[in-house]
Amino acid sequence: MKKIFNSLIFHTKKLIQEEWKAVLVILVASTIQAFAVNYFTLHYRFPDLGVSGIAVLTNYIFGISPNWVILTGNILLVLWAHKDLNARFLGLTLIAIMTFSAMLSVFSEIPLPLPDDKFMATVIVGLLKGSAGGLMIYVGGSGGGTDILAVALRRRYGIEIGRFSIFINFFILALSIGVIGLEAVVYGAVGLYINGITVDSVTRSFDKRKQAIIITNIPDEVSTFINSLGKGVTRLEGRGGYTGQDKDIIYCVFNMVACI
Repeated sequence: MKKIFNSLIFHTKKLIQEEWKAVLVILVASTIQAFAVNYFTLHYRFPDLGVSGIAVLTNYIFGISPNWVILTGNILLVLWAHKDLNARFLGLTLIAIMTFSAMLSVFSEIPLPLPDDKFMATVIVGLLKGSAGGLMIYVGGSGGGTDILAVALRRRYGIEIGRFSIFINFFILALSIGVIGLEAVVYGAVGLYINGITVDSVTRSFDKRKQAIIITNIPDEVSTFINSLGKGVTRLEGRGGYTGQDKDIIYCVFNMVACI
């Protein structure tokens, strides 16, 4: 155990030195998530997902500080899954976990005026957490929790991540009904839905690559033009389904920023 922990610390230090930009994004995103959980999820007694969801429930039931549950649970998952995940992903995830737990403690000591409208609160928490989660995915990390567990189980046993996440999170939401009531769970579910949409939107907005399939009668000219942009092409042969005529097909993946 000590050897594994020392190895993770070594790779994390190396990661900070070599990829400080990615680390900076993780620090900012983790801080945003901690802000959202402290000032919205906990304040309005909304449910959450994954390890954070379990930590929130233990806080509601037993009054246990969620940052300790999140920190302990995530570190155990990292140690369990370290053989199945690459060092970069684990290093960024470990930084995210530590930052989230630390900032959750900091924010818990700083009171802020918050809106009375629960629907507004659930929209805000969904947008904040989704934006932060999308940024983490973009740089190749994660916020920990069931992300670690799901990826590890997929590599070991071929279990689909989506199905696993739906199952475990549905179970957590079901438990939440008995603790915080159906109304709060519905509000929380709306926020989680907004969270998922925002994650997808953020990750897509950073991906400027577009796939182009061009059917043309002047393949040489089109290929030459694309090559002049510094992009390669693949030439394919096709046949029209209606006319039966032979067609030249050009396939290319563009970086849209480079083409503007």
